[in-house]
Amino acid sequence: MLFTVVLLSISITGILLNHKRGLGLMPEVDHAPSAPFTTALPLAALADRARGAASGIGTTDIDRMDVRPREGLVKVRFRDAASTEATVDINSGQILNVGARGDVFLERLHSGETFGDGWVLMSDAAAIALVILLISGYWLWLAPKWRR
Repeated sequence: MLFTVVLLSISITGILLNHKRGLGLMPEVDHAPSAPFTTALPLAALADRARGAASGIGTTDIDRMDVRPREGLVKVRFRDAASTEATVDINSGQILNVGARGDVFLERLHSGETFGDGWVLMSDAAAIALVILLISGYWLWLAPKWRR
């Protein structure tokens, strides 16, 4: 029963994560690079600009930075309850977007991280159980056909 609940949770959150843009859970920033990547500002300068733009969120502790040279931007995610993210042009330092990421909760729920390290292992165990169920199901279906 427990694995069924975990597998359903993983399945549903996985489907939602696959469609996070369409569901509006992730900010869509259309941006073309303003200059070649070789002229990009240093990461520390980009982080400072992002901190300045997100100064009203209560914390300026950075969780991660996602640099996308092809798009000419860096996404700076902060360690706050809403998982606020600032999107910054890597060449000019212009702030393109500041807002909460709605998909972070789903990512944490999907991995089991929301409930602690033990649930991450439960998620892994559920995945292993699913693999065993699939293999045994195929075996039970194919074995009689092979014997004939």
